[in-house]
Amino acid sequence: MALRPDGGLRAGVPRASGERQRDPTQAGAQSAITGTIWVIAFTALYCLPVGFLTAIYLEEYADRHRWYNRAIEINIQNLAAVPSIVYGILGLGIISRGLGFGQTVLTASLTLSLLVLPTVIIAAREAIRAVPQSIREASPALGATQWQTIWRQVLPAAVPGMATGDILALSRAIGEAAPLLLLGGLTFITFNPTSLDSAYTVLPIQIFNWISQSRAEFAPLAAAIVILLVILLAMNSLAIWLRNRYSRRW
Repeated sequence: MALRPDGGLRAGVPRASGERQRDPTQAGAQSAITGTIWVIAFTALYCLPVGFLTAIYLEEYADRHRWYNRAIEINIQNLAAVPSIVYGILGLGIISRGLGFGQTVLTASLTLSLLVLPTVIIAAREAIRAVPQSIREASPALGATQWQTIWRQVLPAAVPGMATGDILALSRAIGEAAPLLLLGGLTFITFNPTSLDSAYTVLPIQIFNWISQSRAEFAPLAAAIVILLVILLAMNSLAIWLRNRYSRRW
């Protein structure tokens, strides 16, 4: 919140607190819903390409006898089990303060990308590994290069499993509150994010804020968790549909 020297709000800068925070009849979840969409959209934009390319490298190109490839695989497995709060500390120390991105949508997206990236890589690797080896052998026999085999044969066959794992990974990210609280996600703002350097809040933080209020009138507002539940159910339903629609039995 930007202040003038006399303590007043600077003209044109939205307030992060005020009458709406004190009056439950004027409270709403629009900024939290919009912030959730911004954060998750850019989380997917950052982590999915990196996760796909890493999985393709480890499954199709990496020599498992090399020590550094084995180290990468072990670390990915270990990072998938790290608590989310640790990623929040990492994001606060390196992304927010070290890189100077501050308490913005960009910081939240990059931190959540690191959180779900191991899950995305593992899911993509399992999907690629499930493609029969005979396809990889038959395609070069017909004159295709290794990349043509991967792009035109392996990846199309692995898409259902990759998409399912990625949606489930993003479902985890959309419900995270602990790392974003460490990153300074505001509990109440009266404006929607408009860019990557905007302040933000998300539904889990907003719901936590309402539950923490001393006034009982704020408690019913936590029913906004139903919105989060609907989003999660929609994402999981999409994952199930993709798996059933495009999966192949070899």
